[in-house]
Amino acid sequence: MSHPFIHIISRGLIGPIDAFSEFSGRLIAWLTLLMALAMGMVVVMRYGFGLNSIALQESVIYMHAAVFLLGTAYTLKHDGHVRVDIFYSRFSPVRKAWVNSIGGLVFLLPVCGFLLFTSWHFVATSWRIGEISTEPGGIPAVFLLKTLIPLAAVLLALQGVAEALRGLLCLMTDGLITNGLDTDSSDTEGSSKANKYE
Repeated sequence: MSHPFIHIISRGLIGPIDAFSEFSGRLIAWLTLLMALAMGMVVVMRYGFGLNSIALQESVIYMHAAVFLLGTAYTLKHDGHVRVDIFYSRFSPVRKAWVNSIGGLVFLLPVCGFLLFTSWHFVATSWRIGEISTEPGGIPAVFLLKTLIPLAAVLLALQGVAEALRGLLCLMTDGLITNGLDTDSSDTEGSSKANKYE
């Protein structure tokens, strides 16, 4: 497609957001390996040497939270969130575009805004007091852990905007640009969906 407006949306908006979600998701995924190693160390230290590390145990909680909160945008990009409807898979690309666009604008973005709004004071207070672990020897950075909540809302909202725009492109071209909206297409190699626009 050579229409300048389509090019602006795909390359100027969707492309960068997709690339960022892809990069951050793949980077965060490494935390799952570190989490497994840390948990293994906790077990070996406790039952093999009779040692205990509260900080190491809490690090697993921190990494677990980071993976699930910061990985939501990456999961949305790859359409990996669970769908409970029984009709979507049978829809045409245009109908899927309607569902994705309206769902993102009416449900996803407001929820992200709600999470950001309701967590802001909660997180700001934690930063102001320099909140630390209540356990002796724990990680003195609970404020960083809580910061993951609004950060996740922002990342998910950004990808939600990209998905809504992706649906808009499909509607503008009457289904000629499906760009991954069709569940039969695959984007498992991590390439940006925006690369399919032209």
